[in-house]
Amino acid sequence: MDGVGDPEPGGPIRVLHVDDDTGFADLTASFLERANERIVVETATSAREGLARLEDGAVDCVVADYEMPETNGIEFLERVRERWPDKPFVLFTGRGSEDVASDAISAGVTDYLQKGASTERYELLANRVENVVDGHRSRQLLAERTRRLETLISNLPGIVYRCRNEPGWPMTTVEGEVARLTGYTSEQLEDSDVTWGEDVLHEADRDRIWEHVQDSLATNESFEVTYRIVTADGDTRWMWERGQLVDAPDGEQRVLEGFITDITDRKERERELEEQAEALEAQYRYLFEEAPVMAVVTREEDGKPVIDDCNQRFAETVGESREDIVGTPLATYYTADSARKLLDGGGYDRALAGEFVREDRELLTADGDVVETLLRAVPRYDACDEVVGTLALYIDISERKELEREKERLEEFTSIVSHDLRNPLNVAKSRTKLARDEGDISHLDAAIRAHDRMEALIDDLLTLARTGEEITDWAVVDLSALAERCWETLPADAATLDVRVDCEILADRGRLQQLVENLLTNAVDHGGEDVAITVGELEDGFYVADDGPGIPPDERDEVFDAGYSTVQDGTGFGLRIVQQVAAAHGWHVDVTESEAGGARFEIRGVEFG
Repeated sequence: MDGVGDPEPGGPIRVLHVDDDTGFADLTASFLERANERIVVETATSAREGLARLEDGAVDCVVADYEMPETNGIEFLERVRERWPDKPFVLFTGRGSEDVASDAISAGVTDYLQKGASTERYELLANRVENVVDGHRSRQLLAERTRRLETLISNLPGIVYRCRNEPGWPMTTVEGEVARLTGYTSEQLEDSDVTWGEDVLHEADRDRIWEHVQDSLATNESFEVTYRIVTADGDTRWMWERGQLVDAPDGEQRVLEGFITDITDRKERERELEEQAEALEAQYRYLFEEAPVMAVVTREEDGKPVIDDCNQRFAETVGESREDIVGTPLATYYTADSARKLLDGGGYDRALAGEFVREDRELLTADGDVVETLLRAVPRYDACDEVVGTLALYIDISERKELEREKERLEEFTSIVSHDLRNPLNVAKSRTKLARDEGDISHLDAAIRAHDRMEALIDDLLTLARTGEEITDWAVVDLSALAERCWETLPADAATLDVRVDCEILADRGRLQQLVENLLTNAVDHGGEDVAITVGELEDGFYVADDGPGIPPDERDEVFDAGYSTVQDGTGFGLRIVQQVAAAHGWHVDVTESEAGGARFEIRGVEFG
């Protein structure tokens, strides 16, 4: 650039008019600015003043007279050309001769115009000034853009090209790192000694790339492809190319212009990452399949877990094929209580939020069996590091839980033997010793009662030990008939029984009889001589209710404890046996208040026959 005020064509034009006639200079300035609103004129009355003005500010065009004192227009032009070789310069003079015009052209004048008397000469001058300035600016812009393009091409890590869109893609222009990328020179490609589509492009990719480029050009006139080339040394390299269809410089057939760069290193990294990912996937699958625990991968759908994958151990445990399991809601394989903990209890939400969930869960097999497990669940992330589900591990703790229950029963049994049996035994020993020492046989009555108490305790203990065992003898039992038979064995002359059930249930007949007998006995013992007892049906079970004094709410959790009794001669094991029998069947027992204000025991989870 050489001091042009505005490099864009169409912008303001700053003109310096140099003429020793001040009046004529002012008149010229007025006519030029009137003739073209883009033109702004400042004047100088000598060549020396004109050069100073050029040094001080941006001037787009110099208009100068020929005849001036000290220095004429040609000499002034020569001085300008020494400092600003491309500055537009119009010689506007009243002296018109071939010699002056020849000298001006030789000195590098941009345009030459003779002065005239009519105003049309000023309009013509304004037009000449506008043309030379816009032309100069356009050339400067083109030169700058060409320079930038050449700089860009020289610094690009690749090749820019122009080629004909025909098989072989013969190149007409190739610039950039041609030799480094291909081993061929630009001249070899441009002279068709080497054809890009036949000699450079990998044979296995030629048809695919041709079809892809043509399809892309047919829709949006641009394309983007990745392919292999074979270099002059026979090496295979990966290239990424982007191009478009443009008008040819000669205005004939349209051509392709684009950019090609080497992506071999990136492809190698991708290949290495793919191999690492495959190795990690293989390791993951091995660990997933061979893990000594049940493993389940879930995805989140509407806040609920759906199984995406599971290992063989989980499939074998629940008794279904992996094909049937995948796509099934996880809660399908949970008991009702565990499903509530999973969904309503927020267990799954906590796992999705990143919490390390460690809780007991009961799995439900296809055969209806319950498998007690310890769950450990963590969030599962996708490639964008978003939580999409969970990885859940289940450890089968059924045996451990059974051992814990056996231990609890043993501890309970030991406690009863050491405490509840010791008291009547001490009474019997003491009374017998008194009878022997004092000769008073009345002490033997108390000893006999103590022995009866011990016998009742032992019977209940044996019953209690058996009721917790696994149910193996299932049968369809008529609940109404069984309740009537149990009632017939009870000494309750004034009490009444109302059986309101008409159903059959699946149960161990003997242990179900123990459960019903103990509930009826409990009602008779605590409800009074004339207690009214009802056996009724529930949607998922049955109940036994009475119109006795009932059980206070704060004591209802304690009535199933071993040894708990409010009757003087009671062993305290009746309701404990009820709870054990229900648990062995997979049932649940609750105690509440009856409609008459007495006690009501509800047995739920029963399967009807």
